[in-house]
Amino acid sequence: MKQRKPILLAFLLGIGVFLYACKPSDAKLQKEVNDKLSTASPGVIAEVKGGVATLSGEVMDDAAKTAAEDAAKSVKGVKSVVNNVMLTPPPPPAPPVSINPDDVLKSSVDSSINAAGITGVTATIANGEVTLTGTIKKADLRKVMQAANEAKPKKVNNKLTLQ
Repeated sequence: MKQRKPILLAFLLGIGVFLYACKPSDAKLQKEVNDKLSTASPGVIAEVKGGVATLSGEVMDDAAKTAAEDAAKSVKGVKSVVNNVMLTPPPPPAPPVSINPDDVLKSSVDSSINAAGITGVTATIANGEVTLTGTIKKADLRKVMQAANEAKPKKVNNKLTLQ
């Protein structure tokens, strides 16, 4: 009977070592979690210690944050998940386009064209749109169009005839 105790003790110790060795390593779990996160929630990474996955990174919304947590929980061997993922605010909206009133457009376009020394161009303005008419040299077209666009109209209609 005394000989059975050491054998039984050795057997139980062997089973304990076997079960401990069969447990997935943190490094393996971390790789599996990060592989899942790369497709479920790009920008989120995990660190695993003691079977606990700690998530970090930034996402655009709560749905992506939840998807990252769910992906980590789905990996076999992960005991729990600490979700430290941060939400990034959306970018601010673009400022509204500034369109000058017709009278400001008229004076701005006329003065820019005159300052460039270009003659033969008439600018008419209606509802924020500049319509250019007249005859100019091909070399002056770029200067005229730049002068018209710098006044910030809604649109520039080129009806110019080139020499």
